[in-house]
Amino acid sequence: MDAASSAYTYSSTTNFINHKHTFTPSLTPKLGSSSISYRKTPNPERAHCAINQTHSILLYPKQTPINPLSSSCSQPAQPKWNLLQKMVAIAFDAVENSITSLENKKQLPKTVDPNVQLAGNFSPVPEQPVTHSLPVTGKIPDHIQGVYLRNGANPFFEPTSGHHLFDGDGMIYAVKLVNGSASYASRFTETQRLVQERSIGKPVFPKAIGELHGRWGIVKLILFYARGLCGLVDCSRGIGVANAGLVYFNNRLLAMSEDDLPYHVRVTEDGDLKTVGRYDFNDQLQGTMIAHPKQDPVSGEMFGLSYDVVKKPYLKYFRFSPDGRKSDDVIINLEKPTMVHDFAITENFVVVPDHQVVFKLSEMVTGGSPVVYDKEKVSRFGVLNKYDPDGSGIKWVEVPGCFCFHLWNAWEVPESDEVVVIGSCMTPADAIFNESNQELKSVLSEIRLNLKTGKSTRRAILSPENDVNLEAGMVNKNLLGRKTKYAYLAVAEPWPKVSGFARVDLFTGEISKFMYGESKYGGEPLFVPGSNNEDDGHILAFVHDKNAWKSELQIVNAKTLELEATVKLPARVPYGFHGTFITADELAKQA
Repeated sequence: MDAASSAYTYSSTTNFINHKHTFTPSLTPKLGSSSISYRKTPNPERAHCAINQTHSILLYPKQTPINPLSSSCSQPAQPKWNLLQKMVAIAFDAVENSITSLENKKQLPKTVDPNVQLAGNFSPVPEQPVTHSLPVTGKIPDHIQGVYLRNGANPFFEPTSGHHLFDGDGMIYAVKLVNGSASYASRFTETQRLVQERSIGKPVFPKAIGELHGRWGIVKLILFYARGLCGLVDCSRGIGVANAGLVYFNNRLLAMSEDDLPYHVRVTEDGDLKTVGRYDFNDQLQGTMIAHPKQDPVSGEMFGLSYDVVKKPYLKYFRFSPDGRKSDDVIINLEKPTMVHDFAITENFVVVPDHQVVFKLSEMVTGGSPVVYDKEKVSRFGVLNKYDPDGSGIKWVEVPGCFCFHLWNAWEVPESDEVVVIGSCMTPADAIFNESNQELKSVLSEIRLNLKTGKSTRRAILSPENDVNLEAGMVNKNLLGRKTKYAYLAVAEPWPKVSGFARVDLFTGEISKFMYGESKYGGEPLFVPGSNNEDDGHILAFVHDKNAWKSELQIVNAKTLELEATVKLPARVPYGFHGTFITADELAKQA
């Protein structure tokens, strides 16, 4: 069987990921084979996350089984329940199974339908132990010495009901690059959620987006807390998935999602990954932390936010000194619990978005999603001095109709008393979470906040003839918070796949594109600086060939946009989220 046809094969062998096999009745299996092949299946790459798109088939591509002895996952210990607890667990499971059965009688929205969210190269993979001496085409640049890591959502258990792409368990994919040679490994981040579910043998923690909608979502939430009261699960040790961001700070690699504390993950000497544990900065961080903290390249400090969807204060800001000492929380008063996925820093300020995507738990009672677009609310940005002891000095500037899921940079313009913010403005604002017939657009924008007048302006950086969806990317991290000329952003077309990346001149709007190749799609481009020149460096990105059903790491010169090296990977890398690069010198100083 060739590589292309393997994309249409469902292995009958259970791998280390404990998936239950489900089959689509409309597809006819071929007989007389060790695996089950489907005839005339829809292209798995037509799977689209979080938007109204053509329905696709949930596909778990054939994978070589992983030997549990070679996995970084500790072997799951059986839960130590007494007889009463075992009986209660059986009763709870029966109730939950009945709820799931009722739920599955209805057509799920595509935003939470696992057949859409996890199809094609969005589908999960097993762990991959370290493989050394990978094939390299071209020459890996001499200054790239260290490890490239990217985070992503990779569900350990196959979903039984609603599932959003953001709900999957965190897995880190790592390529270590040393003196022109490359090795690869991928491992789950051993969150307390994953550890407990593996021990129990089934998913019991509710999925924040995929399951917590409508009345059945409320019932599942009640069941979860009832399990906690009965000692069947321990919610006090965290419920997060650690699947979104990665940051290297104070000699620690931290895997992050905004529903929990970060997790400390160590890169071993041979390029493997090992979870150290949930990290609270030595008892200093008591709550959640969003997955996009900002590191000041000059001061070495790290700045973060934490939001609450239930009780006030809905938003808190804090910072860490270079050696990991946390400041007191600064309360930022918001009227409603708001999704604050990202923010920005300048040399002196922190810039906080207060947009129109809010949490409204009462929507669940009427059958809706708790993540909603509030059309009565006016989007705004708050500008606060980084070192203010409280939030009383924050200056709010309204920017109507603006929703930026990600902000790429910000800087100050002292002569006009303005702060410039660079971000991608997305419409519809809640398209990632709620089904919509409107075409999704992500417009790279310059937003100017006048701190003297309290007014704002907003302009599209690209001209109409060059308009393209740009999402996920970065500026040169050595200039974060300062005026930058270039941004390197994913060309998110056909949405939500990424066909290449663009280097954009933020002042002229000039755009230069590098496309990954025919039938190839990737994700976030990561800029690794070279010399002191802003655009001197290389772009690293995982790329998947949908026809060959193989993955590779591409290394592209950021200035010339020429492909300089390709590392062939031993396993498929699903589309994912955000990454980082740790230099060899930094690796040697890991805590």
